[in-house]
Amino acid sequence: MKSTVNRRQVLTIPLALGLPSVTLAQGYSYGSSPSTAATPAVASGKAPKRFALLVGNRAYPSPFDLPPVHKNLRDVQAVLEKRGFEVTVVTDQDVKVLRDAMQSFAKRVQAAPADATVLFYFTGHGMQVDAENLLLGAGTNPSGKEDSLLGNGLMLKRDLVDALPHRPKGLSMVVIDACRTSLRAEGGLNQVEAPLGCLIAFATGAGKPAIAPAVETQNTFYTASLVKVMQSASDDTTFSDLFRLVKLDVQQTMLNHPIQAIRNVAQFPFIAENTQIRTRLALKPSAPGGEVAFENTDEKTLWKQVEDSYWPGDVVKRADEYLKRFPGGKLAGSAQVAREGATDAAKAMQRNDVRLFKSAFSPKPETPDTLLRELRKAAWGDKDAAARIARMYRRGEDGVSTDNNRFEGWMQFASALGNGIASYELALYYRGQDQPLLAAQFESRARELGYTPPPTLDHYRK
Repeated sequence: MKSTVNRRQVLTIPLALGLPSVTLAQGYSYGSSPSTAATPAVASGKAPKRFALLVGNRAYPSPFDLPPVHKNLRDVQAVLEKRGFEVTVVTDQDVKVLRDAMQSFAKRVQAAPADATVLFYFTGHGMQVDAENLLLGAGTNPSGKEDSLLGNGLMLKRDLVDALPHRPKGLSMVVIDACRTSLRAEGGLNQVEAPLGCLIAFATGAGKPAIAPAVETQNTFYTASLVKVMQSASDDTTFSDLFRLVKLDVQQTMLNHPIQAIRNVAQFPFIAENTQIRTRLALKPSAPGGEVAFENTDEKTLWKQVEDSYWPGDVVKRADEYLKRFPGGKLAGSAQVAREGATDAAKAMQRNDVRLFKSAFSPKPETPDTLLRELRKAAWGDKDAAARIARMYRRGEDGVSTDNNRFEGWMQFASALGNGIASYELALYYRGQDQPLLAAQFESRARELGYTPPPTLDHYRK
């Protein structure tokens, strides 16, 4: 059994806008939150359709204590309540309590309406065992023996992602603010792909550190950005765009930090998403069907041009025009996400190891709706959408004819955008096609991206 242990880097950072720390009480409760302020859903007299479970573990044996965890929990709870979530908090508990809390939470949200929005948030230590991501319970020594570690944490897929409802009309989010680096030879928390109706966000990329200040009055960098963006984002922003704005904010904050040591370990958050609907931050949509009620006709027209663009270069051009004309527009944040993502997609298309052409992004009148939706996401730089398109062409699914050339091209594109799972899947394909050089190339790329194949796969070169 191979394992890698992840430890946050705890740095002493000069205080900036720090607030007095208040220690959270240990334990948890269901159906209520410690805050006395009514959430918008409760205040309106309607049953809430947004649920959140926040888990934070600070109490690890020295020197693995994580001072910012309690502040992380308080601040995330407060901002979620303002967005209409009914919040349950679990702090400094061992794995048995965590499992009980997760099981109770899962039962509750499974009974919720099909369009419910669900969020799980974890702040603490994480590790990887045989390609499985593990979130450690309080009191566990992250440098302990493998068997002890395995029995003292929540499995990301089994205990969290699979336990939450996967609904095409709803949204389940899993947010992990945990380090992904290793104390041993191999990389940290593994890359994942999200099931249908789910979004998974990591504070940093696989095999990378997540910085934790050595004081109680500061958030971790990721949670600070999450709280900041959720407070300031337009109500018309989707949760999908929200997490991409958080990613951009983390990168910009750390890359431009006045302390060189912080700039050297800047985090690049990781997002895996597979959603079919747009869930906006607003509790009530501003227009029928969840669309945006633009007050300016020109803004509406320009945004439609952004959304109707399937080629990355066109998305960049039109999103940039939207931001120049409407810098404070209803969807300025979404336009920024579109521009940045499409810029990454355009760069990926220029790589020598990507054989995908503009025609692949050009929908036809008979193009199935499923493919149209994924094409738009891929043009905005969604690595997982690109991989799903590739699999459609490989398997001949969803009204798409089998085309191995398109399969290869879209998988190469997904790999270039950072999808390590797609890169490894392509390596296996080339191995089956007796193309060992290409197989080795994309297997190496997968590992560079932080993907560790599960032990059930034949992941040794032949």
